[in-house]
Amino acid sequence: MIAATAPVQRSPRAKVMVVDPSGQIRHLPRPALIELIQPGDLVVANDAATIPASLSGVHLPSDRPIEVRLAGVPSLDPHNREFSAVVFGEGDFHTRTEDRPRPPSLAAGDQLQMGPLSAKILHLLDHPRLVLLEFDHSRDELWAGLAHHGRPIQYSHVPVPLALWDVWTPIAGPPVAFEPPSAGFALSWQLVTEMRVAGAQFKTITHAAGLSSTGDPELDKRLPFDEPYRVPRATADAINQAKSSGKRIIAVGTTVVRALEHAVHEGKIAAGENLATERIDVRTRLQVVDALLSGTHEPGTSHYELLRAFLTDAELEQLTTELNMREYHTHEFGDSVLVSRTFNKLAEDKPRCQIPMSELCEQPSLVDLNHQPPGPELEQVKI
Repeated sequence: MIAATAPVQRSPRAKVMVVDPSGQIRHLPRPALIELIQPGDLVVANDAATIPASLSGVHLPSDRPIEVRLAGVPSLDPHNREFSAVVFGEGDFHTRTEDRPRPPSLAAGDQLQMGPLSAKILHLLDHPRLVLLEFDHSRDELWAGLAHHGRPIQYSHVPVPLALWDVWTPIAGPPVAFEPPSAGFALSWQLVTEMRVAGAQFKTITHAAGLSSTGDPELDKRLPFDEPYRVPRATADAINQAKSSGKRIIAVGTTVVRALEHAVHEGKIAAGENLATERIDVRTRLQVVDALLSGTHEPGTSHYELLRAFLTDAELEQLTTELNMREYHTHEFGDSVLVSRTFNKLAEDKPRCQIPMSELCEQPSLVDLNHQPPGPELEQVKI
């Protein structure tokens, strides 16, 4: 895969790789996404807006420069003054995250000055670079300071500084995400309208998307950190109705998968706010989400591991091979994948003898394979 280096959310050249329940792979231009939406589908996206969570500053006890990347909050309460954060040494996003220098030695009680904002380290979170901060400001002062001094978190594959509007999806609402829920970059209000015209529903949740990388292998193993989310009553009701009617639930982004699979209890989605603590991976038996629209992800990342809840390892390996062979672009401004949980994955999750044939046969398909033969813009690969 090739790193997407330009902050363009909806490139006319963007592609989407589609994996249907049978494991068949298709390649489409991303503007053709609407062709894959069926009447009765329920599409759920994350409406979180991204805050400017990268703060340059000084570690006052050592007088050394640092970068603080806010990483999490315990709830979606806008009055939060306590944040978890990953601290870097001198430098900025132009240096690869894994090559960034370490910060000075950090300890509880240390004061940090970040432009107009000051904060105290309450304690370390079982790692010398992961801390719990408390800001010394009122809510209004804190948000004004973030707006004035903060920058969007970014990585070295995009060489130009990002503006805040570069990291807000078209449906961005509550400012609670630390990095953009970038699968939503593929959306537009025109696409949402076309979905509804096609007989699908579109609903949102709010999930505080956290960091995708820390530059530290041990910290990266802990990703994603705990993330608060809120499921509106209208969204919960729509999901429960769709599931009871056998309709397909399509999640736009890994954060939506994480929130919905955490919010389900005894087969029903509970409305309200909660804290997602589980990691979605090969051990997860999905109860809510049938398909995932996401960016392309590299092996070894938590996002890639989440795909193992939808695909067998052999299918995921084939997907990765296809992405590399066809030079898909990766990272937040890259191309997309639309992945359904496959029959092979269902059979792997429980013995085939326990899966009624009707369940296998009634799984919704992304496209009617009998009526859409492959052409120059639509190719198939069987896993």
